[in-house]
Amino acid sequence: MPDPQHIVIVGGGLAGVTAAADLRHRGYAGELVVLGADPHRPYELPALSKAVLLGETDEPDWVHDEGFYADHDIDLRRGVTATRVELGSRLVFDGHGTEHPYDRLLLATGSRPRSLPVPGGDRPGVRTLRSLDDALALRAAFRSARRVVIIGAGWIGTEAAAAARHHGAEVTVVDQVQAPLRDVLGDEVSAVFRDLHAEHGVTWRLGAKVAEIAGGADGVRGVRLADGTELPADLVLVAVGAAPRVELAHQAGLELSDSGGVGGVRVDAGLRTAAPDVYAAGDIAAHFHPHYGRRLRVEHWANAKEQGAHVAGNLLGEHEPYLASPFFFSDQYDLGCEYRGLADPDTDELVVRGDLGAREFIAFWLREGRVAAALNVNDWNHGDALQLMVDGRVAAEPAQLREGDLGALV
Repeated sequence: MPDPQHIVIVGGGLAGVTAAADLRHRGYAGELVVLGADPHRPYELPALSKAVLLGETDEPDWVHDEGFYADHDIDLRRGVTATRVELGSRLVFDGHGTEHPYDRLLLATGSRPRSLPVPGGDRPGVRTLRSLDDALALRAAFRSARRVVIIGAGWIGTEAAAAARHHGAEVTVVDQVQAPLRDVLGDEVSAVFRDLHAEHGVTWRLGAKVAEIAGGADGVRGVRLADGTELPADLVLVAVGAAPRVELAHQAGLELSDSGGVGGVRVDAGLRTAAPDVYAAGDIAAHFHPHYGRRLRVEHWANAKEQGAHVAGNLLGEHEPYLASPFFFSDQYDLGCEYRGLADPDTDELVVRGDLGAREFIAFWLREGRVAAALNVNDWNHGDALQLMVDGRVAAEPAQLREGDLGALV
């Protein structure tokens, strides 16, 4: 495979610019163009729903210093959207009509918040959270809002609920699930988060379906549930997940993944699409993971960063599979946690080390006697051991996990 002279990266988020930086770190000296739709310098997303929304900072965590891209001869085009890819002629077209020839192409277009398909779902005053501008606007709205309804009890919804309460708003969280974060954590552990928010004054409306977002041209008045209940609100946040931005890939004729509800662009273990010299990373990559034996699409910060660094080597001719375990973290009130791996809480065996009631514990999920996932809550002494246990699918007995030396298991 000849060395590439022109690499184009579509997407100025964490996956795309991490790949660009790692290409230079690996010695790539050819042309390197990054097309990023966001007008801001590339930034990481986790702080948006945490420190920025809480008002602890006005800035996110920037991926690199302002001068980094010019210093490393990375042609970063801010506020520029790729509109078309022609695989045969190896060209990317942007919204200004500029052609960008490529020898290798990386698609890292990220994801967008899902909308709520109900009457009033696009009404003024209905907000979503994805960008820095979204976070700053939502924070200002929280400060002036009296009653906030958050639709969605996942990670963004629960973190936003904590921020809204921090700013003094009355908060109601609505979801069709029976417990917040249940699909990830299961009934017993999700109850910890349910009770945490209840203690801080959040009202839960779980097992409830939204029928309409009521209001007028001047904004929202409330949320009507399917059972007829009216929830007054002067701000509604829709936090019902994210959808991968696959329009560009679809237009180009790349194969998308529709199995198991994964979505995204279908790539192999090395993040390659079926098209010659075209790769995908980050939120849009429906990646075949050798350790799990199936296709995954992970939307968390660590996945974007690690896939970006990993795909740089493959863009330069390596063929290494991406093997990292999923990882994410969350901060809500005085609870901090980290999650590693991938559990099925309905079938895996839950083992708890520590005290759920005190919110200082580690939860393990065992599959066929091996550690499939681990969640540490307000426990910062075992992160390295937990990572090794999850990555190595370490065999363990429940008693060892509850009371034994975790370091000795790895």
